[in-house]
Amino acid sequence: MATSMLVTGGTGTIGSQVVPLLRDAGREVRVLSRRQHEPGGGVEYAVGDVLKDEGLDAALDGIETLVHLAGGVRGDDVATRNLVRAASRGGVRHLVLISVTGADRMPQRFLRTQLKAEQAVAASGVPWTTLRAAQFHDFALKLIRMMAKPPIVPVGKDLRLQPVDPRDVAERLVELALGEPAGLVPDMAGPKVYVLPELVRGYLEASGKRRVLLPFRVPGKAGRAYRDGDNLPREGAVLGTRTWEEFLAEKFPRKETAAHTA
Repeated sequence: MATSMLVTGGTGTIGSQVVPLLRDAGREVRVLSRRQHEPGGGVEYAVGDVLKDEGLDAALDGIETLVHLAGGVRGDDVATRNLVRAASRGGVRHLVLISVTGADRMPQRFLRTQLKAEQAVAASGVPWTTLRAAQFHDFALKLIRMMAKPPIVPVGKDLRLQPVDPRDVAERLVELALGEPAGLVPDMAGPKVYVLPELVRGYLEASGKRRVLLPFRVPGKAGRAYRDGDNLPREGAVLGTRTWEEFLAEKFPRKETAAHTA
């Protein structure tokens, strides 16, 4: 079977889950990477850089479905514009984009770039599907680990999150990629809403660390947006099944000890 699917960010947190699921569905996959990789297991690699606009036409040669998962702290809007121009030239029939819940409502600069990326896809002329997902469990853990390094941990008491497991998002993305273009689909989030102190306490308990939490009210526009729930999924969202507690239990398995008596 000729390769018909290109995945950007195929070696990242979400892409490394999506690629094997596409293979399990019988699709041969090409992954766009900045470095050369040896092909294997039905996966081939193309060298290119979406931000620098390099190698994209060759990577998209023969591709019908493009799953755009690559992202970074800066430049996602520029990278996406480069990619959709190449996708339009290459005759791509379906472009699937992952974005972030609240991209059209939250004031942070990063989320404004996500919205611009969405707009670039919608205006590309390529049939498209965009899925907005909540923060991945892995991202939340990385952030909380950094926060919890000092003995006293300031935490926004009114900051609500609904983190989602990347495996759940990957399954949804593959379902969308194998289907017809659907435009902006319902958001994806985890099964529970938490305030940040709950997430931090869960991490501390699971990791066996002791810290003093210092709750504070998040100020400014961001604080108002979080209190209004603008970062949370809209009504009708698709919910994953894996909770924060289940994720932590996998990351920090408790050692079972048996009691011995003489």
